[in-house]
Amino acid sequence: MFDKIVLASGNQGKIREFNHLLSDLGCHVVAQGELGVQEVPETGSTFVENAIIKARNAAKVTGLPALADDSGLVVQALHGAPGIYSSRYAGSDATDESNIDKLLSELAEQTQRSAYFTCVLVFMRHADDPSPIIAQGRWHGQIAQARHGEQGFGYDPVFFCPRTGRHAAELDKSEKASVSHRALALSVLLPELTKVLGG
Repeated sequence: MFDKIVLASGNQGKIREFNHLLSDLGCHVVAQGELGVQEVPETGSTFVENAIIKARNAAKVTGLPALADDSGLVVQALHGAPGIYSSRYAGSDATDESNIDKLLSELAEQTQRSAYFTCVLVFMRHADDPSPIIAQGRWHGQIAQARHGEQGFGYDPVFFCPRTGRHAAELDKSEKASVSHRALALSVLLPELTKVLGG
């Protein structure tokens, strides 16, 4: 039984979302920054590779089991971009606003605006874990013409969710937790994680 897990992320939006999604888990989830873990370069070519890199780094530095995610926006008309570069789509110092501005600019002449958020979650018991638990979720929708909503983070203001009829940034935490890519990935991960935590 683990009583503490390090979350391999410095993204405050993700930390808030995970705290909400993992509120029923019987252990304490601590953001890696609180334990002195520096962010590691994401040198993988896939979401899975990047999540493993982050989880392994956090576990190695802290000696704790680690949970990491790598997530991003995949836009069909842009051949999968921003993809693994979602957080830095507009450059290494990109903000949510500048990333959205670039996305809307790239799609200005496009009528095909299908997209999905994807999330890969990786749980590693320790840094040398040979069989990490890996789960994936996808949230399908469309890129809107303009921003709407004040909730969420990242591309949420321009991601329209047909299932709810609203933009992601218009959903409260509970609504988002029922449809989001992170929630879907977590629903796959949790049964496996429960076995580990209870073992």
